[in-house]
Amino acid sequence: MKLSARNQIAGKIVAIAPGAVNGSIKVEIGGGDIVTANITEEAIAELGLTLGDTVTVIVKASDVMIGK
Repeated sequence: MKLSARNQIAGKIVAIAPGAVNGSIKVEIGGGDIVTANITEEAIAELGLTLGDTVTVIVKASDVMIGK
C-alpha cells in the first residue's frame, strides 16, 4: 500500500485496551518510546490486531504542536 503520509514509524503492539466504540492501541517504536492510537473497535477487528504484532504508525496531521 502506498500512502502520501511521510511520517511512518515501525513498531510493535504492546497493549490493546478495548472500549465501547474505540480501542486504545499502544505501539513501542524503539528506545522505550510509546505511541498511542485510538481507533474503532471495528478497525481493530478488521486488521486482526493482537499483542506483539509488528505494525506501522502513520501520522498525518494538519497541525503539530510543541510545548515546553
